[in-house]
Amino acid sequence: MDPLLLYPFLACLLLVLIHAYFGVHILQRGIIFVDLALAQFIGVGMALAFYFGQERSALLPLAAALVGSAVLALGKKISRQVNVEAFIGVLYIFSISAAILILDKTPHGLEEFKNILNGNIIWVMPADLLSTFAVYTVIGAVHLVFQKRFLAMTYEAKGGYFWEFLFFFTFALVLVKSVELAGILQVFAFLVIPALIGRLFFTAPVKILLTGWLAGTAVSMAGVMASYRFDLPTAPVIVAGFAGLFFVLLALKYWFQARGRRERKPHSIQA
Repeated sequence: MDPLLLYPFLACLLLVLIHAYFGVHILQRGIIFVDLALAQFIGVGMALAFYFGQERSALLPLAAALVGSAVLALGKKISRQVNVEAFIGVLYIFSISAAILILDKTPHGLEEFKNILNGNIIWVMPADLLSTFAVYTVIGAVHLVFQKRFLAMTYEAKGGYFWEFLFFFTFALVLVKSVELAGILQVFAFLVIPALIGRLFFTAPVKILLTGWLAGTAVSMAGVMASYRFDLPTAPVIVAGFAGLFFVLLALKYWFQARGRRERKPHSIQA
């Protein structure tokens, strides 16, 4: 690997490690688009930071993360009134519309909106990696300490508002760093597709996670190298790589299952 690509690849590796973990929880809960909605809601905070000329300040994105987490932690109560996925969709539409309206009043709104969506991971710096590693490590430690609580919430629907809020707030803190680093599009792919690939073959959370990490690492390395080699935007290349791998593995799984059914059928007839 070209030395120039080392930092982007390490950034992708960090994203894979933390987002595949959260992806296991999100897929099991069936709230697939919560990442897009929460990330875009944080994007409103980033848009406000641009509007007020505080691009390097994390205060407004963190405030948006706090508010978004508090709202999503009410998921159980919201589900009694309306479909949660529909609510998440409305939150996403509101967030993206609000971000566009805010950035429309800034000097370089379109470019800033593009950066929020796509990021610019190919130019990541060592300082960005260190700060991201620090945030992810702290959040990973919190989830390691309280893993039984979080697993009980996800797999047994056990847990009150505080634990729901803690889950979504730590997730939102990850997204604040991730969106800044890689953009909303790539963050969604890192969250959903590696865990989805793992679920194609396994049901145990650990096996799903390990498979997701392996697939994410391979796609990230190939995507970063292809982006640099062919002068293409990094985020769409990696996202397309994730989606392509998922479709191929899905087709292979279907083919092997169909083949297995055909091979078993004659034996059934003979019996």
